[in-house]
Amino acid sequence: MSTFPRDPAIDSTLAILNDGYDFIWNRCRRLNSDAFVTRVMGMKTVCMHGPEAAKLFYDESKLQRKLALPRRVVTSLFGKGAIHTLDDAAHRHRKAAFLSLMSPAQLERLMELTAEQWRHGIQRWSTQGRVVLFDELPVLLLKAVCAWSAVPLFEAEAPGRAADLVAMVDAFGGVGPRLWKGKLARRRAERWIADIIVQVRAGRLSPPAHSALAVMAHHRQLNGKLLSPRVAAVELLNVIRPTVAVSWYIAFAALALHQHPEAEQRLAEEAWDRGGGAFADLFMQEVRRFYPFTPFLGAMVRTAFDWRGHHFEKGTLVLLDVHGTNHDPAIWGDPHRFRPDRFREWDGSAFNFIPQGGGSMEMGHRCPGEWVTMHNITLALHFLTRCVRYRVDDMQDLSIDLSRMPTRPQSGFVLHDMQATETLAAPAPSLPSSSARVECAAANEVSAAPKSSAGCPVSALQ
Repeated sequence: MSTFPRDPAIDSTLAILNDGYDFIWNRCRRLNSDAFVTRVMGMKTVCMHGPEAAKLFYDESKLQRKLALPRRVVTSLFGKGAIHTLDDAAHRHRKAAFLSLMSPAQLERLMELTAEQWRHGIQRWSTQGRVVLFDELPVLLLKAVCAWSAVPLFEAEAPGRAADLVAMVDAFGGVGPRLWKGKLARRRAERWIADIIVQVRAGRLSPPAHSALAVMAHHRQLNGKLLSPRVAAVELLNVIRPTVAVSWYIAFAALALHQHPEAEQRLAEEAWDRGGGAFADLFMQEVRRFYPFTPFLGAMVRTAFDWRGHHFEKGTLVLLDVHGTNHDPAIWGDPHRFRPDRFREWDGSAFNFIPQGGGSMEMGHRCPGEWVTMHNITLALHFLTRCVRYRVDDMQDLSIDLSRMPTRPQSGFVLHDMQATETLAAPAPSLPSSSARVECAAANEVSAAPKSSAGCPVSALQ
């Protein structure tokens, strides 16, 4: 007999849409349990919270990703055939291609290109009286990641492409028009990138060998066959789209700077070398912990097993509480207080801090773009605190609606009277997040040439 309590609702689908980020954590507290049973979209579902649940969630012998993602999420956010829907050897083989793009040299190049876009952006914004930061960030990040990926992007098309990528992210928690807007945006984006893939394979485009475009265009499956142009486009978009999605985190970082002026001053005065600043890295981590982005993650039981007295039947949906785990007072202590210095004492666990998933970066389902996110937020802190001065109108709506997924400051964070400082022309930190640098170096120490599950070096995947 199950030891997990049952949510009294017949089906919790509407409750998820209504409660948003707090759905699992609120019920865990109400039911006095870190796990409970419910139904979501008619499927028997176990919702889990906390580090021990995260360890179970990333045990690939028990849980799989295939069939776990709702079709509406696949057709708007990730794409059909994406790495997120793969398991075991196929997943590890595909992930090796993604990780080949995350070397220190590759990440440094991306940060150089992103810093260049920040400079252009600040110079342009300084001629405007009012700037909605969230509206500007997707275009800035898209230009940088396309240049880094070797994806051709005309200046005139950048706003429309960025809007499509934002719509794809915005659709994952939406219904009706918001969902269909994301699905239509995905179709346009896949056609755009698939056409570029075809041009590369036909020899009409010759991207650098280690660029994201070349890697995905020439990636071969375990059976030796190239990905279809559409699936190759899906995976290239899974490099580009998450980078653009860092716009949400940067908008939250700007909000945190405004609401914590003592921390902003500390960041502005901190001595940064080319590798960034120590407090900036702590601040970045607290932004990822404190503010809502991913509400929960899904997997499916691949074979029946027992855990904590509960029998998990094959085919049961399992949801891991991301937002609640990052706000659990038993883990974080005073979790609703923004306090970057808490990360000085953090134990570095891969299961108690899971803003972009947990477990092993090299082998598991943790997001391979996490280092890009960490560097991009920290780089943004450099520009927002050291390279520009601006005024924030407190009359704007800076509230965050936790019932909406994904959420952001309601106003998009409006800046007034921007003025560039002399620091804008100085070299920006090359790899600004020390945490990302350390994690990346450790991953590269595991193997100078990361292996796929078939034992192939990454270069053989191209």
